[in-house]
Amino acid sequence: MNHWLVKSEPFKYSWDKFNEEGRTFWDGVRNYQARNNLRGMQVGDLVLWYHSNEGKEVVGIARVVKEAYQDPTTDDKNWVVVDLEPVESLKKTVTLEQIKADERLKDIGLVRQGRLSVMAVKPEEFDRILELGS
Repeated sequence: MNHWLVKSEPFKYSWDKFNEEGRTFWDGVRNYQARNNLRGMQVGDLVLWYHSNEGKEVVGIARVVKEAYQDPTTDDKNWVVVDLEPVESLKKTVTLEQIKADERLKDIGLVRQGRLSVMAVKPEEFDRILELGS
């Protein structure tokens, strides 16, 4: 199983809205590296949900329930989506400040490649964020 992090601006699509709907496809990715990460996701992979811009915090865990397929919001065959479902909210959100201050998370993509919207997360980074959020 792989671990990932996706970013969403809460005013566009929040964790609460995602939980209300129960499932979504992750669309709008127009960066080739992020697209390649979507293509790498497999059913069952766990995904950290990060609120960007407002909040700047990890708020929950989702699961990949359908692997990459054509993004239905565009006719351009270069872009794909995956389907996600919510697993659980973190007991405490984990802020970007906390992540940056944690020695065990110093190399996480969220810090090194802050603009990337879909990124791989090492298992130990994923576990550390869960520790901070419990």
